[in-house]
Amino acid sequence: MKKSEALMTTPTEQNVKTTNVKDVLAYLADKFPACFSLTGEAKPLKIGIFQDLAERLQTDESVSKTQLRQALRVYTSSWRYLEATKEGIARVDLDGVDGDLIDASQAEHASKTLEQSKAKAAEKRKARIAEAKAKQVNTVADKPAYKKNQNKKPIPASKEAKVNQKPARAEPVAAKPVTLQPVVMSAVVAGAKVLIKLGQNPMPATVLEVNKDDVTVQLGSGMVIKTRQDSLYLA
Repeated sequence: MKKSEALMTTPTEQNVKTTNVKDVLAYLADKFPACFSLTGEAKPLKIGIFQDLAERLQTDESVSKTQLRQALRVYTSSWRYLEATKEGIARVDLDGVDGDLIDASQAEHASKTLEQSKAKAAEKRKARIAEAKAKQVNTVADKPAYKKNQNKKPIPASKEAKVNQKPARAEPVAAKPVTLQPVVMSAVVAGAKVLIKLGQNPMPATVLEVNKDDVTVQLGSGMVIKTRQDSLYLA
């Protein structure tokens, strides 16, 4: 197999061992395609699916139970999954076999959770924009204004020479632009230290959660925001 072909293959038991949640979900979608999916409309999962996974993968050392719990939590809290959790839709097991139907209370809970999640995302986006604008305002340097006195009498040569002896005002040196290097997707895991560019200045942040292409990070100030993986850079 060529190197380029190897990079395009889906996760296998050999390379999932130390990967992040995104790779574990890709592994589950590859191993149980009738149950898990990464794109399109999601299928509501059978209640107790974790026990089924633990039993099916009990001899699989490439993924741990902790990774499975975290992956299921991320999968079932995604907007795509919550939108698919509607009344009357059948839940599926690992083999895609229909089971219990979603009742009204379960559908209502999923709808409220989706609404709250989108509201939080909107608030974080608004706070991020406000913070970026505030930083841009603070970086604008105030330039001193000089008044020209056109009606003053000519200064005698001796006094003019003394005036010219004053040291010249040093011009501020422009800061060199910082070159940022994008973070490799496989390095974006919970707890990873990264830089996120808000406004003109990159800020250090810690990755809290990875959900598909969306990443939740915490700034040094304690503020938690959601951004895209392509907005993160090496710390």
